[in-house]
Amino acid sequence: MKTSAVVLAAGRGERFGGERNKVWTELSGAPLLQHTLHALSQGNLVEEVIVVARPGEESEVAELLQELATPAAVVPGGERRADSALAGIEAARGEFVLIHDGARPLVTVELLRRVLAAAVAHGAAVPVLPVVDTLRRVSNGYFLPEPLPRENLVRVQTPQGFRRSLVLAAYHHTLPNHLDLPDDAAAVLAFGHPVAVVPGDPRNVKVTHLEDLALVSRLLGSVPK
Repeated sequence: MKTSAVVLAAGRGERFGGERNKVWTELSGAPLLQHTLHALSQGNLVEEVIVVARPGEESEVAELLQELATPAAVVPGGERRADSALAGIEAARGEFVLIHDGARPLVTVELLRRVLAAAVAHGAAVPVLPVVDTLRRVSNGYFLPEPLPRENLVRVQTPQGFRRSLVLAAYHHTLPNHLDLPDDAAAVLAFGHPVAVVPGDPRNVKVTHLEDLALVSRLLGSVPK
């Protein structure tokens, strides 16, 4: 059973600020993306890495991949996240794929193993965290009276794991319909296949805003391998 990691690194990072792709931000002396690639290569769970790069940045990504012990390749991304994910999945050769955000450098072997095991068992699996804060709707700058029940709400992380044939079919089915697909699980759900959930990792932070770098920098040295 071969497993491929598809790393999404083609985003614009508009919430991060600046014109430079956030995956090139220096963190502990190396680009953020390099930390992510190193984390995915631990534990011998992944036998191939496919990085989906922003068009024009393929050569920079290829240089990083030369330092990776795991066989790797780079493909250009598309206009939308879903287009980039499909490009990576199509390039992958594993029976299973773990689709991961390039800006999540703190993923652990334990989490990779948990997601992959559930994907093998169920075809599709996603790590999640419980919602612990109170949730409310707002209208015109004021709370609406009723809070949202949070018992069945979760926060979704990556890597999201799938049997490659399933997620490939799901994207081919859903993309022509121009559906809003915030992640890969959305494509599989729209295809009519259930998605299992596994416990996520609160340390598996995604760098979205500039201030996230300080937190990730503090955690980077303490992540178990």
